[in-house]
Amino acid sequence: MSNSLNTLTIAALKRAVAIKEKIATLEGELACLIGSAAATSTPARKKGGMSAAGRAAVAAAQKARWAKIKGVTKFKAVPAAKPAKKKFTMSASAKAAISKAAKARWAKIKAAKKS
Repeated sequence: MSNSLNTLTIAALKRAVAIKEKIATLEGELACLIGSAAATSTPARKKGGMSAAGRAAVAAAQKARWAKIKGVTKFKAVPAAKPAKKKFTMSASAKAAISKAAKARWAKIKAAKKS
């Protein structure tokens, strides 16, 4: 056959589909006769490798994490949230010392520019 797919008629396309289906059914019959290992080139892969027990463990751990975040102790004994650390505040004398040092630095820089 030298025809490309673009130039085939509808009847020829229907015939090609019928032949493909026939080949598929014959391959299935052949697989039944000589075994499915010979008919397939690669083994079917198992999907979703986690067991039901594994999924349950992951779900329980996630619920415990959410409970810890929300502060709920229904699922497991969750320690109470730690109190927030006290913010560090600078004393007035420390602020004044830093301000004085910064002003002195800028005065020095401005004096250097004028010279």
